[in-house]
Amino acid sequence: MPVFSYLCDSNNPSTMESTKQNIREASLQKISDFLTTNGEKAFRAKQILQWIWQRGATDFEEMTNLPKATREMLAGEWFFDRLEAHRVQTATDGTVKTAWRLHDGEVVESVLIPGNRKFTVCVSSQVGCKLGCKFCATGTLGFRRNLTRGEIFQQVAEARREAERQGVPLSNIVFMGMGEPLLNYDNVLAAIERITAEDGLAMSPYRITLSTAGIPAGIRRLADESVRFNLAVSLHSAKEPVRNSLMPVNKAYPLRDVAESLKYFVEKTGTRPTFEYLLLNSINDSLDDAKALAVYCRQFPIKINIIEYNEVEGSGFRHSPDRNRDEFVKYLENCHMVVNVRRSKGRDIDAACGQLAARDPR
Repeated sequence: MPVFSYLCDSNNPSTMESTKQNIREASLQKISDFLTTNGEKAFRAKQILQWIWQRGATDFEEMTNLPKATREMLAGEWFFDRLEAHRVQTATDGTVKTAWRLHDGEVVESVLIPGNRKFTVCVSSQVGCKLGCKFCATGTLGFRRNLTRGEIFQQVAEARREAERQGVPLSNIVFMGMGEPLLNYDNVLAAIERITAEDGLAMSPYRITLSTAGIPAGIRRLADESVRFNLAVSLHSAKEPVRNSLMPVNKAYPLRDVAESLKYFVEKTGTRPTFEYLLLNSINDSLDDAKALAVYCRQFPIKINIIEYNEVEGSGFRHSPDRNRDEFVKYLENCHMVVNVRRSKGRDIDAACGQLAARDPR
């Protein structure tokens, strides 16, 4: 499959009529009240929500079991905070990255990643990010705003639609795109509820992974809510000075605080989190770094994902040589750690987090 990048035609309004309400933020009761007030049957509210959350509708004209007059009335009072595909890149390995234009003109990304007869989608939770991790292209964008539950949900719905078009199931969802999910806690959890609900996309929560840079209060809140999806922490170093230099958030939430929140999470949920560890040449890939990681991991049951760095232009970071990676992994395995190596996908496109959005002018 050749590499290609293209711009998609779309209507990109920079503003939305302030008098209209976002239909994907409305409850069943609110829609029902609106309908009955306007002389419509209350049962239509369930039909509308089925179209939105089960079928992924983003336009009232798609709701063909509603009378035309009802669809027109809804369009006059409500809007969809929908995503429009603005720029798409497809890599030779089948990875598809989409820059989505939002209704207010902002841009976010999702990535559809092929596997063994399945797809994984990597979704965004915020426009930009305030954490400023040095190796991440999203960090250069700054923070713009949180995504709504509908905007998060639609990334998954569109990915499933594309996977089905290719005759392959969408198997996994990872919140590892733009933004810090735990700093948009309510909307992320609301989107996951719609993704997993029987009257939504009905996907298993065990197929969902939320990745955080390590926000202890958010991790504890997840534990208290007994979430059933998987938790991953972007660690990238078990040495305080190194992590401080890579991830400024570590200065606010140092390794000891992250560890205490993870102990609490394991105790409350009985599940094993995952550490994401990006190997960076001559930064965090030495045997001494591996030893520090092994010591840190003794505090709780944990899995470790070693990730090959997808280089970001101008960052100054380079992916670790294969020899360093192999020695690093071997040391951890000899310490009886559960280790997986995640190969980089989409190397021939802007597949790293935030790269495609960073190239797009607002």
